[in-house]
Amino acid sequence: MSRLVLLDMDGTLVDSTPGIWASVRVAAAELGLPEPTPAQLRSMVGPPLQDGFAGALGLVGDDIDRAVAAYRAHYRAGAMFDAHVYPGIPELLAALRADGATLAVATSKPEPFAVQVLEHAGLLTAFAGVHGATLDGTVRHKHEVVAAALAAHPAGERPVLVGDRSQDVLGAAAHGLPCVGAGWGPALPGELAAAGAAAIAATPADVVAALASL
Repeated sequence: MSRLVLLDMDGTLVDSTPGIWASVRVAAAELGLPEPTPAQLRSMVGPPLQDGFAGALGLVGDDIDRAVAAYRAHYRAGAMFDAHVYPGIPELLAALRADGATLAVATSKPEPFAVQVLEHAGLLTAFAGVHGATLDGTVRHKHEVVAAALAAHPAGERPVLVGDRSQDVLGAAAHGLPCVGAGWGPALPGELAAAGAAAIAATPADVVAALASL
């Protein structure tokens, strides 16, 4: 029996902000919206896409669907690969696996996109499973993808989530899981602690010690 370590993807494993921001800008332009502000762009990294457009850009109803369609068209066309692996992540994954942990991804990004990004980044083979949102949005919130990951790996002991935003902390807490905050991601200062992260790792190298403390 091995420990189950779930990891968020965007902002935790890979810095995907360039491709995400470019796609948000394209969607905003297509809907005739003003150029998104830096704060709006930052808030789009992490939450489900539909929620991001509603919360950050104030869209409602059909405009959300139009924005998602425009975003995905640009994202699929290549922007999804405008992402780089955070320094120290390959070493972290190798260390966790050497320690006997089972690794799985739990992301609010649609699962097919997540698999393609991880494969492009050379990380896919490190994971026993990738669990993400559905393209139709019926599954998209963190607690839903965490539920899917837990169901897929029932033998995993002492499950924990590593993630970079408050949504990760709350999604883990919905299942009684502790969350190690990825302090190297795009979270605002104090965001992870305020959400109730069990520990916060400043760098990927600090995650092993954080996990051992839980």
